[in-house]
Parts: sequence; structure tokens; C-alpha cells
Amino acid sequence: MPLTSEQQAEVDALRNTRNQTWRAVAPGLEEHLHKTHNVLDHGFIRVIDYMGDDAAICQAARVSYGKGTKSVSNDEGLIRYLMRHWHSTPFEMCEIKLHVKLPVFVARQWIRHRTANVNEYSARYSILDREFYIPAPEALAAQSVENSQGRGQVLSGDEANRVLEILRSDSSRCYGHYEEMLGADDHGKLGLARELARMNLTANVYTQWYWKVDLHNLFHFLRLRADSHAQFEIRVYADAIGKVVADWVPLAYAAFRDYRVGGVNLSAKAADCVRKMLKGETVTQDVSGMSKREWREMCEALQI
Repeated sequence: MPLTSEQQAEVDALRNTRNQTWRAVAPGLEEHLHKTHNVLDHGFIRVIDYMGDDAAICQAARVSYGKGTKSVSNDEGLIRYLMRHWHSTPFEMCEIKLHVKLPVFVARQWIRHRTANVNEYSARYSILDREFYIPAPEALAAQSVENSQGRGQVLSGDEANRVLEILRSDSSRCYGHYEEMLGADDHGKLGLARELARMNLTANVYTQWYWKVDLHNLFHFLRLRADSHAQFEIRVYADAIGKVVADWVPLAYAAFRDYRVGGVNLSAKAADCVRKMLKGETVTQDVSGMSKREWREMCEALQI
């Protein structure tokens, strides 16, 4: 289940409580507060709290720059300027706290983004639920022959069925042994400490955490994890969070999509090649000074 009965009761109580406040609120994000957005088969994200909005970004920038921003006549223009010139601190004035339920192997990728505050469900103190991520058949793919970190063609037929059978049986068997070692059932009570018994669980078991991050670092997370090259299982979480951020700070999110997601960064050598091409010169990889991979990535980015 996405939420336990206790968590659902907490959500219902919070959704039924209205508070008056003097602080600035983001109407788009208010609609997301405490709502559960399901991800994968048993996962979810939900907004617990937040601080700031588009106006807070501009407020911080104008305090910092003073008269230097007088030529920027509106908030959208200022936010686009800040994003275009890689200013970070004004975006750090906005923060969001999420409750996330996710498979352990996704959490281990996610935690690489160290510029956040995290408090995870502890399997030293509590017993993890019997919930495992089992991919949909269309998410089962062979190893890519070109990219050591990527996926190739989707498996089908007997191969896909066998993979799903292995995942289900191994997950269930390991969890059964986890319960046995803990003494959670009526027979075979071994009484092993929870902090030791957990090591037998498979990496697709679900965990939960509270994750608080500022907008600048959240954009960095989204740029990497919502990218088409990111692993599917973390990308769907990033996509769900991106939809929430778009409602929270629409001006900042639009600038992020334009400059960070849709924009192209060129090395000095790549920029020099483009200048020569614009002058009508013929430029090849051999004379570009770039490696084959750099050349290929430049051509893909510029669609040439």
C-alpha cells in the first residue's frame, strides 16, 4: 500500500486543518500539501512543507544587488537573468520538504545528492514492510552494449517471465528469512537483532524518508535525474517532483527548463568549431581538437 493506515489518518487530519499565516504562500503548491502522488508500484512522494516562492527569489536578489537590478523591470526577467548567469543563492531562499517512499536501490542513487537534509526510516528500530519493487514488463531491458550504465532492448516472452519469477521469489524468500531471524512469526524465533537481520533483505525492498532541499540543489537533482539518460526508476520520481515544482515556482521552473534542460553548454573547442562552421568552413572531428565522444555529443546537442 502507498500509505499505512496511520499515515493516511495523519494526512486526513492535516488536510482538514486550515491555518492562517502571515507568511507568503505559493497557491500552486498549497494544492499539493499532504497529497500523495504515487510512483512505481508501491512508492510515492508528498509535500510536507515548503518556504518561499518566485517572489522570494527576486526579493533575495534585489537585496543583494540593490540598484544593480533596476534595469530588470519584472520578476520573470530577473529570474531568467539569474538562471542564465548561474546565480545560485537567490534560489536557495526557497526550500521544500518531501516525504518519499522508494526502493532501497533507488535511495542509494538518490543519496548521492548530498546537499539536502535526510531522515530515513530506520530498520535498526523498526521492521520494514513486505513490499518490493517488481518492474513492469516494459521496464525489463537487457544490458546496453554501448553504455555500461544503460539499458538495451526490452526483454520479452520467456526471458521476461523468468526475470519476474526470480525477482518475486527471491524477494519473498529473503523477507521470509528476515522475519524468521527476527522472530516476527510464530515459529523459528531466532531473536536476531534488527540491525543484523536487515542485511538479508533484497535491494528492491521499500524504504521511506523525509527529504528537505533548497531550490537551487533541487534543480540540480532534476537536471540529472529527470534526464532521459537517468535510470528509469529514479527518473519517474524526478518527473513527479518536477510537476510539483512547476506549480510551486512557475517562473523559476520555466527558466530552469529553458536554460538548464533545453540549453546547450559548449566547451571552448566546440564553440570554436561552431564559429568556423558559421563562417562556412568545413570542420571535422580530426581537426577539431576534440575526442570522438566530445565530437559526437556536440553534434547530437546541436543536431548537426
